[in-house]
Amino acid sequence: MYELADAYMDHLTIEKGLSANSITAYGADLCSYLNYLSDNGIEDLGDADTTAVLGWLVYLTRQGLSAKSRARHLISIRGFYKYLTAEKLVSVNPLKDIDIPKTGKHLPCVISINEVELLLNSCDVATPKGQRNLAMMEIMYGAGLRVTELISLKVADVNLDAGLVRVMGKGAKERIVPIGSKAKDAAKIWLDQGRPMALKQLSSDFLFIARASKPMTRQSFWKIIKKYALDAGIARPVSPHTLRHSFATHMIEGGADLRSVQTMLGHSDISSTQIYTHISRDYLIQMHHEFHPRRYF
Repeated sequence: MYELADAYMDHLTIEKGLSANSITAYGADLCSYLNYLSDNGIEDLGDADTTAVLGWLVYLTRQGLSAKSRARHLISIRGFYKYLTAEKLVSVNPLKDIDIPKTGKHLPCVISINEVELLLNSCDVATPKGQRNLAMMEIMYGAGLRVTELISLKVADVNLDAGLVRVMGKGAKERIVPIGSKAKDAAKIWLDQGRPMALKQLSSDFLFIARASKPMTRQSFWKIIKKYALDAGIARPVSPHTLRHSFATHMIEGGADLRSVQTMLGHSDISSTQIYTHISRDYLIQMHHEFHPRRYF
């Protein structure tokens, strides 16, 4: 890896004619990237995939680098891979789906998988309201929905046999998203038991209803989640959007590719999805212990 980096530096000096200061800056960025790969058990650039590059960006973030500095690092590495692919020294460019970080964009608030469990377990499923609230949170976390998408769901939008929901997203763009078995089970209990009791012989096309068969509002659902978070003992602020953020983060941590998560979230631009690539330190340690060749100690 370092020999290829030296060849690239020669290329920048001789063929591109960059200044000494620029060469120094490129060299420092390359060194940071290669050292990160080496520290994570990657000694061949051909083994560095998109996940490795994203992990490096997370590392830079945790080192306190601003979005502007991370963008500069990424530009340096992008030029490096452009050179490598042009010279046919690598066959795959792991940066092809990674855009330059936007400045001023903060990492979203997420909760851990254990905290999600605590939140969901706070529902009293012996009551219709508890059944409704659990189904709402399970579907929101299971499919990564926006709160407006969630409260706008109609009964006809849910196919429990297939485990899918039809969502009308921003710009009236429709997408189909899987919800998983836990969300399916919670939705079935709500539809079969809680919802008929809550309707009290009234009718509504909406999946989730409040008083007098009216659809749930964003404000009401925010208050519901806030109460459950307090009951669960979750110290950090939790909002409906926290479940969407957590869905995306946990999917990526679990190995899902960015394009799939982008589709499920309904993002038109993959750069919006890349903000979820911050991976917890515990997760990185877990991955190291699981995959590093000298992990047995």
